[in-house]
Amino acid sequence: MKTQLQLAGKVKADAKPKYTGVFSGIVYTVRTTGFFSLYRGLAPTLLGSMPKAGIRFGGNSYLKSKLEDKNGKLTASSNFLAGFGAGVVEALVAVTPIETVKTKAIQGNMPFVAGVKQILKTEGPKGLYQGVEATVMKQGSNQGLRFMWFNEYKKILIGDSNKTLSPVENLLGGMSAGTFSTLGNNPFDVVKTRMQGLNASRYSSTLDCFSKILKEEGIVGFYRGVVPRLGRVIPGQGIIFMSFEAIQKEVSKFIS
Repeated sequence: MKTQLQLAGKVKADAKPKYTGVFSGIVYTVRTTGFFSLYRGLAPTLLGSMPKAGIRFGGNSYLKSKLEDKNGKLTASSNFLAGFGAGVVEALVAVTPIETVKTKAIQGNMPFVAGVKQILKTEGPKGLYQGVEATVMKQGSNQGLRFMWFNEYKKILIGDSNKTLSPVENLLGGMSAGTFSTLGNNPFDVVKTRMQGLNASRYSSTLDCFSKILKEEGIVGFYRGVVPRLGRVIPGQGIIFMSFEAIQKEVSKFIS
């Protein structure tokens, strides 16, 4: 529903919107295209989950090691830069093609393979990288904000000690980081979705997309789909950060 709400622009004054929120959107989708259409875009999301997470956390760890000071410490801005850099790499290597296929599959109500074939047939391989600039901005800011928040959260709870957070603390930290990043960069996510949709041709560039959304829909247009996005990101990031910290803790035992 997040993608469909973001793709739905402002309707004309004399027209009635097909749906206005998450629940009315679900009802409309089930009634018009069937229950399983709610799961369109699931295949590329699942296929991309592991490489995305690996690039994100691996890239962040590498960049943190390059940005830390002589005492091995990182400022909030350094944590943001490390996360931002990891997000950019993630966007270029994995997220853009995955998100392009997902968005078109959802909007066109197509299965994953049919979506890929449609893109390659009509646009060629470059079609998989539609909206790459917006995706880089979205992923960079997303991971920058997320990792900065989580690391500052850890500093508050354990300071400079060698203690580790409990699984519940990591879960809450990841959930709060997901909330912060989503609210902070949803405008980039809306632009990314519009630039990857079937109607992307109405925008001449990423900047033009920003401009038209602001002019036609106002600030509220940049926060379309934020509720379902929060519903996915909050628990998802809680689980991801909790899992990563637990795995990292176990791996460090063998390394040390």
